[in-house]
Amino acid sequence: MSRVGNQPVTVPQGVKVSIAGSDVTVEGPRGSITLSCHPDMILSNEDASLKVARPTDQRQHRALHGLTRSLLFNMVTGVSQGFEKSLELVGVGYRAQQEGDGVRLNAMLSHTVDIPAPDGIEIAVEGNNIIRVRGVDKQAVGQIAAQIRHVRPPNAYTGKGIRYQGEQVKIKPGKSARRALV
Repeated sequence: MSRVGNQPVTVPQGVKVSIAGSDVTVEGPRGSITLSCHPDMILSNEDASLKVARPTDQRQHRALHGLTRSLLFNMVTGVSQGFEKSLELVGVGYRAQQEGDGVRLNAMLSHTVDIPAPDGIEIAVEGNNIIRVRGVDKQAVGQIAAQIRHVRPPNAYTGKGIRYQGEQVKIKPGKSARRALV
């Protein structure tokens, strides 16, 4: 019995859901998203809620049951509220500039790194060290934020680099710490 898959997804006012076979389209005030679900999953839209059912208790159907419900929930949340990830640049010389709809990073490399914003994603720079990635698709927002962080992940010895806002970086002791113990 799936705890996640059996929960209905409530559809707020202003959000329209249309099901055509295994394709689901969700439209809301922030945009629209389309998803092609697995054809075995049984989707129903009744009383302002989406329900997902599985045909059998096979292992694959049990796995797809909760996954499909989670994807639908993220779609409804994205078109009604949206998703946001914030990154911060820590260290001297680390800067971000708004470049059209993308961002240009100076991350102590020999060159600047330009990251364009794909369709449906908004990248905003606040000051010169805070980057906010917003959009309706949770997966796309997380992917772009991960690409930005991958340019210069936090250094384990100094903590400098690009990190998610609020991320705790565990700082390792250097060689001098070992000498002090001996």
